[in-house]
Amino acid sequence: MNKKFWLLGLSLMMLAAFALTGCGGDKKPEAKPAQPAGPQTIKLAHVVNEKDGFHIAAMKFKELVEQRTQGKVKVELFPNAQLGDERTLIEGMQIGTVHMGVITNGPVANFLPEIAAFEMPFLFNSPAQAYKVLDGEVGQKVLAKLDAINLKGLAYAERGFRNLTNSKRPVKTPADMAGLKIRVMENPVYIDTFKTLGTNPVPMAWTEALTALQQGTIDGQENPINVIYSFKLNETQKHLSMTQHSYAPALFLMSKKVFTGFDKATQDILVKAAQEAAAHERKWNGDQMADMIKQLKEKGMQITEPDIAAFQTAVKPVYDKYGPKFGTLLQDIEKAKK
Repeated sequence: MNKKFWLLGLSLMMLAAFALTGCGGDKKPEAKPAQPAGPQTIKLAHVVNEKDGFHIAAMKFKELVEQRTQGKVKVELFPNAQLGDERTLIEGMQIGTVHMGVITNGPVANFLPEIAAFEMPFLFNSPAQAYKVLDGEVGQKVLAKLDAINLKGLAYAERGFRNLTNSKRPVKTPADMAGLKIRVMENPVYIDTFKTLGTNPVPMAWTEALTALQQGTIDGQENPINVIYSFKLNETQKHLSMTQHSYAPALFLMSKKVFTGFDKATQDILVKAAQEAAAHERKWNGDQMADMIKQLKEKGMQITEPDIAAFQTAVKPVYDKYGPKFGTLLQDIEKAKK
């Protein structure tokens, strides 16, 4: 019996030792330092050249992200539509084949229609007023809705106030626009605005528009001064009318699939870096504007100050059509402007 008890005791001791070894006993495993999940290199694309504000914003984002993640996350830039036009980039982000982009608001409206409300004609009278709405509660609520279509909206950068150029004649009133063939973004608000103003709007990607302007198959286009300047549109467009007919936001967009692959700390860095890069680009645009206009004039562009009140009256049918489609959003924007 003593031998049996001794063997039983020995067995129990061995089982206890095995259990302690298997579970690690009281010793806790060493905590590993947090590492950002997801791709370690973010590929950020846009469709314009390296002189444009989009690239300025993208470079600032790259600088901030790499600095704040201590190099654990790299940002690789792809300007000049290397990865496709803006619609292609958005579709790629939805499925995760494109990581990120700086994208003009207009094409985004094909995927989230209500975001087009921000580009209703003559909605904002200054950049500061637009920033107040976009960075405030109204703009952030719309930005959050991108989650439902597999996109993550990080921040509003800007394309800026859009102006009209053409190769035919000065445009001072809506009557001067009659019959002009004008390239517009693939966005219903823009298409209907320019139809209402009497033009023949031609929706097309920007890369195609540049060729069409050179070949003379379209008469003009509408874009902010920084685009008109950086793409040397003075070489094909003699007339610039400072219509400021629409303020165009731009968005730092990321694939939701890619964004959620990062840990919370890295996600916070990405959002904050995008917001700061957007503010940096806005300031850069403002600082460059007067000099760009001066240089365009020196290069032979004829600049016209239009009758804005006449244009505001002419686009009223656009508000009659789209106001109900946006629900209370336009009213919310008006309240937020005050």
